[in-house]
This record gives sequence, C-alpha cells and structure tokens, in this order.
Amino acid sequence: MSDQTTGANKMWGGRFTTAPADVMRKINPSIGFDYRLYRQDIAASKTHAAMLARQGVIAGADNERIQAGLDQIRGEIDRGELKFSIDLEDIHMNVEARLKEIIGEPAGRLHTARSRNDQAVTDVRLWMRDAIDALDGTIRGLQQALIERASEHAGTIMPGFTHMQVAQPVTFGHHLMAYVEMFGRDRERLAGARQRTNVSPLGAAALAGTAFPIDRQFTAAELGFARPTENSMDSVGARDHICELLFCCSMLAVHLSRLNEEITLWCSDGFRFIALSDAFTTGSSIMPQKRNPDAAELVRGKTGRVVGSLTAMLVMVKGLPMTFMKDMQEDKEPMFDALETVGLCVAATTGMIRDLTVRPEGMRAFLDRGFPTATDLADWLVREAGIPFRDAHHITARIVALAEAKGCTLQALDLDAMRSVDPRIGETVFEVLAPEHSVRSRRSYGGTAPDTVREAIERARQRWLADKPIQS
Repeated sequence: MSDQTTGANKMWGGRFTTAPADVMRKINPSIGFDYRLYRQDIAASKTHAAMLARQGVIAGADNERIQAGLDQIRGEIDRGELKFSIDLEDIHMNVEARLKEIIGEPAGRLHTARSRNDQAVTDVRLWMRDAIDALDGTIRGLQQALIERASEHAGTIMPGFTHMQVAQPVTFGHHLMAYVEMFGRDRERLAGARQRTNVSPLGAAALAGTAFPIDRQFTAAELGFARPTENSMDSVGARDHICELLFCCSMLAVHLSRLNEEITLWCSDGFRFIALSDAFTTGSSIMPQKRNPDAAELVRGKTGRVVGSLTAMLVMVKGLPMTFMKDMQEDKEPMFDALETVGLCVAATTGMIRDLTVRPEGMRAFLDRGFPTATDLADWLVREAGIPFRDAHHITARIVALAEAKGCTLQALDLDAMRSVDPRIGETVFEVLAPEHSVRSRRSYGGTAPDTVREAIERARQRWLADKPIQS
C-alpha cells in the first residue's frame, strides 16, 4: 500500500498506515515558526554531510550532490521561492524533502548518523549564538547613547530619590551612568549564556549516540562551536540554555522597564525633568494638549511578555524526564518572541535617550523640596562640631522640622533659628547647604561629584565600548 493511497506521512509511512487526524495536522507542525532556522539547518546539514564523506560513511560524489542541492535550497528560501508544507511538519523535513526532489536518492543518505532530535537542538544553538551577538550589539548602542548623554550632563544637578521621596542631590549624568552599569551586567550575563550555548549536540542522534564512525570534534569545529557536548542524552534533553537566554532577556527587559518608568515620570507634569519630541510621543484623540510618552510606556508594558516567555519555558521543562519529548517543540516560539521583543525595546529606548531634551530648571525646582542637603548638614555637625553622627542626625531632623514649619529651605533658614536647636552651629554651615556643594563634595569612588562622574564615564568607555569581548 503506497503513501499516496493511505495518506500516511512519507517520512515514516512504513510504520503508519493512515493519515493523521485533522486536529493533529494543526497541533503537530512547527514549520510555522521554525522556518526561521533554515540557514542554521542547512549549514549544519552541509557540515554533517561533509563529515560523513570524510569518514567514509557516504560516498564523496553523494556529498557533492548534497552540498549543491542544499546551496540551491538556501537560495530558493532566501528568494521566497520555496513553499513550506505543514504535512512535512518542520524545517528539517521540508529541506530534506526538497533535497530529494532536486538530487534524488542521495538525499536519503544525509540523515545517516543523526536524528531530528540532535538536528533541532544544533540549529537552535546556532541561532542563539547569532541572536545573542546581535542583542549584545544593540545593548552596546544603548550604553553608548547613555554615556554620551551622561557626558553632556555630568554637572547637571537633579534630585536623587529613595522611596520616591527627594533624598540627596545628584547629577543627571550620574543617574544615567547607573543604567550603563545595569545594562553592562546584562551583557555579561548574555556572554555567559553564549559560552554555555556554544557546544555542539550534533552527533548525539536520537539520544544514545550512533554506531557510525562519526567525528563530532570535526563538525563542532566547522560550525564554530567550542567543543561537542559530553553526554548524548543531555545533548537532546536539555533546554536550560534556552531558559538561561530567556532569563537574560527578562532581566534586560526589567532594566529597560525601570529606565522607561523614569522617562515616563520625568516627562510628566509633576516632574518636567525632560521632554520627548514628536518622534517618540503620541497625542490624544480627544485632548489636544496631550503629549503621551507612549514609546516608554510600551517598553514598560512589553516586559511582561518577555518574562512570560521565560515562565512558559520553565513550566514546560519542569516535569520532563529524559530525553526528548514533543513538549520541547514549544521552546522556539517563546525564544523567538522574547528576542524580537527585547531587541525592539532596546532600540526604542536608545532612540528616546538620544531624543530627549533635559530641563534643568524642572530638576532644580525639585531641589527646593524635601530638604535634599539635610545629610550635608548632619555631616557638617560631625566634621566641624565633633558631634557623633547619630546625635547629629537627631539635631538635623529638628532643624528640618523647624524649616518645614516656617515653609522655607534649609538654605533660607537663618542662623539664629538653627542655633536655637544647637548653639554649636556656626556661619560656615551655609557653605554646605547648597545643592551644588553637596554634589561637588561626593567625590568617593562611584560618587556623584561631576569630576568623579567624568572619570566613571571614561572607565565605562573603555569597559563597555572598546572593541573587545565582554567577559562574563
């Protein structure tokens, strides 16, 4: 009985005699999303065929025909000429079926000593390497934008917050450099994930390896992997490399969300620290005065989507025994979506950082609230009057309460009022109550003093923007 008669899948028609149910034809195929792996699939197949010929497993002439046929298929897909079939399930079988149409019987030799299990995970690891490299480049661009804006505003004073309450004066440049460090750690995590991804499962076959005399070191080296994987069962059963990448994307998305939350706040009427141009804002269909920071809000919102991809992967993997299960087909869509989403978010954030206009007057207005130099007053009491810090803290709190009652800043409070709280306070106290003095005095390594920020910017240029690999 032929496949054409029974409707059985041509790839395993010898075992199955009837066609799959209609719903099976909908739930089973992955070609709708794993077509993205075609370049990696063809590259791995070409390397596998070359290895088989090198080892004498297939004839050299067959290898030559396979190589030429795969090159032709890659060109057809590049040009959008090849139509994929859901009946062939995935990119692997679509490529193999087309290869058979082109070169005939030698195409059947390509699958010697491998399985779709090791084929699929090899393709994914190759794709992940490229995706990580591309994402690292976009994050580097964001860091560069942040560093450039920080350099412009190393001395622009703004309020620093804790608990969303005015805390101490800092500079806008210092604030932006905090995100340079955050995104740097994201790059370090991605570098570590790439290192653990960069091992070759090709040759693990279905789960037990193969009896053919293959050379896994050769295929690993040809494909640019650091080495072959050590255990054939782990090779096809592991998905922690994808989980790790999705964690890296989730952490990156969270950092992007925090920055974009601040952009949203800074644009608001309550802050007015910055302004975004028409390029990154939208209007209202009913309120003509509105300028909404929709790009920032969308980046913030898409974080849940990326974290959801990580959650989906962890939940999918958690109950699986060794080795391959069809559940694992669900690994690719979250991976593709998370990488595409987070890449878009990095690009949008980079655009906003380059686009935004700083409003120093709005930042300065906030420094008249919340008594941001109270800590400087306490430090002055310790340094000039020899008062223990805890006592100085209490004295300062009483002076703050006095200024609050009078409705004035610490700078505007007269000396007699302060001396009514503690007579040891002298006229030189006013030298430390200005926000400019507070900022200039924070010269400790990593502090907000403008010169210290400029030094940090130069270190960051060398650390994150130099043409050298990121060390995980």
